[in-house]
Amino acid sequence: MEGHSLTRLADEQLAAAGEADSGRSAHNLHRGQDRRLRQTLLALRGGRSLDEHDSPGEATLQVLRGQVRLVAGDESWEGHAGDLVVVPPRRHALHAVTDAAVLLTVTPRP
Repeated sequence: MEGHSLTRLADEQLAAAGEADSGRSAHNLHRGQDRRLRQTLLALRGGRSLDEHDSPGEATLQVLRGQVRLVAGDESWEGHAGDLVVVPPRRHALHAVTDAAVLLTVTPRP
């Protein structure tokens, strides 16, 4: 059985994002045996973004640290530590309002 401390990993990835020119860092936590589930911890410095991109499949975003804004077309959602949102199945972008770490869980399209 393999376990992870999301608190420790969020701290590590936020430190790595702070040192990266891109202002972001990611760590793949889990990929299911049948490759139908993927979990990634993403960290972004405040003011940085993941530009608009297509939805990879069904996905949720859990905010571990900081504050983020998820934007999909005319809709937006602001999340703080402890919040969870279902990522819309269309093009979207993620903006870090403050230094932030999130857990992205994806079940890719077949």
